[in-house]
Amino acid sequence: MSNSPAPNKQWKISRIELETWLDEIAVARTLIAPRLVSGIFLYRHVTNSSEIAWSEEKSESPHTSRPILSSKEVFFPPTERLFTIQKSGQEIHLEENYPNWETVVFGVRPCDARGVKLLDAVFMDTIPVDSCFARRRGNTTLIGMACKELNSNCFCTSVGGAPDDAHDMDIMLYEADGEYLVEAVTEKGRFLIPGGEWKETSETPPKSTSNGQFPIPQKGKWLEHFNDDYWIKISERCLSCRACAYVCPTCRCFMVRDEMIQPGEFERIRCWDSCGGENYRRVAGGHKPRAEKGERLRNRFYCKFYYYPEQYGLNAESACTGCGRCIEVCPAGVDITEVLLDLEKSV
Repeated sequence: MSNSPAPNKQWKISRIELETWLDEIAVARTLIAPRLVSGIFLYRHVTNSSEIAWSEEKSESPHTSRPILSSKEVFFPPTERLFTIQKSGQEIHLEENYPNWETVVFGVRPCDARGVKLLDAVFMDTIPVDSCFARRRGNTTLIGMACKELNSNCFCTSVGGAPDDAHDMDIMLYEADGEYLVEAVTEKGRFLIPGGEWKETSETPPKSTSNGQFPIPQKGKWLEHFNDDYWIKISERCLSCRACAYVCPTCRCFMVRDEMIQPGEFERIRCWDSCGGENYRRVAGGHKPRAEKGERLRNRFYCKFYYYPEQYGLNAESACTGCGRCIEVCPAGVDITEVLLDLEKSV
């Protein structure tokens, strides 16, 4: 099904209609949605709409809450088997892992949808194409939920996004007074809309509140500050725990290793990694290209705002979606917005 833009059509549905639709989807496809797992808000598989966490318990506003981890893990899992190898005598049999199931992700926030789109540049738009990512991407429909306002740590409007940005969705929902305005963004999304069952509307989607925008340093400024002592100073807080990378919608570093399942049977698995780790890119002989913590922390910021855009032709766009998860998860108080503001003021 094509990701091309769909004709501009909108419907208005009740909460009951929405739940009925999601129940039908869950029967025919794998449905992923926000769910509370041991008190943690995550994108997880649900068998029906009653399992969906419509709001995060600790959030004052259910419409600004978003899962702790992004929807990245649906397409690029934290750990995945790439293939298995069976060896019997001189015979070797290799079996690749190809995810073939149809998936719908419900409740995707605009920052997370944009993160998936940015990952396309690495895994799909660049040769060689990552077959596992591409297959999951092609088999998945994104149903977004607009945020009514920004969370305290969100800054999507400063990096080119918006709390109600529908561009990277297949279907977008806007909640208003207990009902939902549904917009089909792509042909893939239109295919999922029940034919003739919903009431069409010409209403304008409610606008989200977008406050607190601040300027992002231009590419030239990043070059100017590469050798600054600022990176050493701010890295004194950093624990190299890599939590920021694991919650980030666009961090895409990984490592590959082989494990023995049993004698004669092996698997090759891919796991998330992070440039913030001390041993990242360590080579034979023990050399570490970025041995110092300041070098590793600097690389994280440059990757988001300079390297990634340059390598993948994002022009003025950054590889940061402004979700603010890294701010919330950092135990040492390293704040990406503080760094951006410091650079903009020329530290």
